[in-house]
Amino acid sequence: MSREEIEAMFGLSELKQTRVYQEGEEEGKQKGRVEAKLEAIPRLLALGLTVEQIAQALDLDVAQVQQVAQQTPPNQ
Repeated sequence: MSREEIEAMFGLSELKQTRVYQEGEEEGKQKGRVEAKLEAIPRLLALGLTVEQIAQALDLDVAQVQQVAQQTPPNQ
């Protein structure tokens, strides 16, 4: 079913109270937080922080930071 069909069936306020909706909303927020952290990595590298320092500061795995660092062009 599409979102519109589900909203029509339940009503928007009822839909927002479902566990599925709340879990999906929280999952989306968590994904957004991780993406924001990953976008900060090139700027922190440009400031001279090490991969380990960035991982610790952003509460990420060193491997995640290394992956972004490898994809970041020099002088960015």
